[in-house]
Amino acid sequence: MKKAAEKVLCYRFDAEMFEAVRAVMRKLGVECRALPEESWREKVGFLLGLRGFKPAPQDDATEFDFPEPVMVIDHIKGKRLDQLLAAMKEAEIPPIRYKAVVTPFNTLWTLRRLCETMKKEHAYMMTEGAKNDDGKA
Repeated sequence: MKKAAEKVLCYRFDAEMFEAVRAVMRKLGVECRALPEESWREKVGFLLGLRGFKPAPQDDATEFDFPEPVMVIDHIKGKRLDQLLAAMKEAEIPPIRYKAVVTPFNTLWTLRRLCETMKKEHAYMMTEGAKNDDGKA
């Protein structure tokens, strides 16, 4: 059975940061793509090129502005993920707060939902971390 391709999708990266990440991924043999701004409408599965996913209708006039860079990581886990993150740190790429590993469940989500979920989880972790640091909320 052929091993699935390792992929990293970059959303809301400026050109300099994307080029730095892409250089690291190239050294590791990982496919790396920049997602266009309007990708937030699409399902993660579609953005990854998975079978069975169709493009989202473009008639939605809703706007979505997520101010942070987002990295979507597919078919990379465990020690390999540690290797990828260490290589980014070694290349002095600024920390990327919002990173998601693809699961069968979140392939069905839009990129917008994935971003919003990560933002909520991050906020929760920050408040829980504050509670754990001083014992108070």
